Amino acid sequence: MLLAATPEPPYYAVIFTSTLTEHTEGYEVMAARMVALAAEQPGFLGVESAREEVGVTVSYWADIESIKAWKNHAEHQEAQRLGHQRWYRHFRTRIARVERDYGV
Repeated sequence: MLLAATPEPPYYAVIFTSTLTEHTEGYEVMAARMVALAAEQPGFLGVESAREEVGVTVSYWADIESIKAWKNHAEHQEAQRLGHQRWYRHFRTRIARVERDYGV
């Protein structure tokens, strides 16, 4: 399934949007590693991602504490450092509380 199977709200969404530089060597491997590592973290609920001109990754979390722990995870911090230095031309992170969730 391409869409995350999230629980009943409330929960949180971390929305990461980015544009890449021309120096993307190693990016795909690191991105895949971060998804796999995030899935092992307490409070992780799922992830959805798409990349065209702008990349959008939305990860879902049970609570703010889980998001903070993920942000401070040592391997994730290294990925962030490489992203800032090498891969991302621009990026933005937004955190939102999900109040409603519906669909088919």
